[in-house]
Amino acid sequence: MNEKSDYYIQLNSKVEKMLRTSEFLGSGHNGIVYSLPNQRVIKIFKNKRICSKEYDIFMKTRRSKFFPKVYEHGDYYIVRDYASGERLDKYIKKHGINKEISHNIIRLIEEFKKLNFKRLDIRCKDLYLKEDFSITVIDPKNNYSKKVIYPRHLMKGLNNLGVLDEFLSTVSDENSKIYELWNFNFKQYLEKNIK
Repeated sequence: MNEKSDYYIQLNSKVEKMLRTSEFLGSGHNGIVYSLPNQRVIKIFKNKRICSKEYDIFMKTRRSKFFPKVYEHGDYYIVRDYASGERLDKYIKKHGINKEISHNIIRLIEEFKKLNFKRLDIRCKDLYLKEDFSITVIDPKNNYSKKVIYPRHLMKGLNNLGVLDEFLSTVSDENSKIYELWNFNFKQYLEKNIK
């Protein structure tokens, strides 16, 4: 599948046919993503257990506006909507953050709570921002198994981009209790991890 990989996955003829009309979009730790016609993508996983876990999350979130619709899956693949827009971290590098983006990130974490996620966190690179500043999650991981009570990875990414204070200002304006929780926990994280 790619030169740096030492694995082989047997795919059925239907998936092989899809891949013949696809275009490579990118790869990560868990697999490779190709674009398909009709604004869809296919993600081919290295590990069928990880594929199954991601599919389960997509099924539990299927009514949420923050997650792409899934059309089909197999042991090693998922076909879902293409996440249009720009990766959040790349957008912020070019344009910074604004109150509307911050507001939508807060709504996303609130949605995670409504979906009964144990892990209230996501990486900036797993969020896509559309022109209207709405957000789509592309790569959910361990949301029902790993407990994280505030968006640590997200805040770390925003901190590295130099916009964390601006984001937290919006959090404080909208909900002082959430601001206290997130700010306190992130400061503790920084104290433990930055020497």
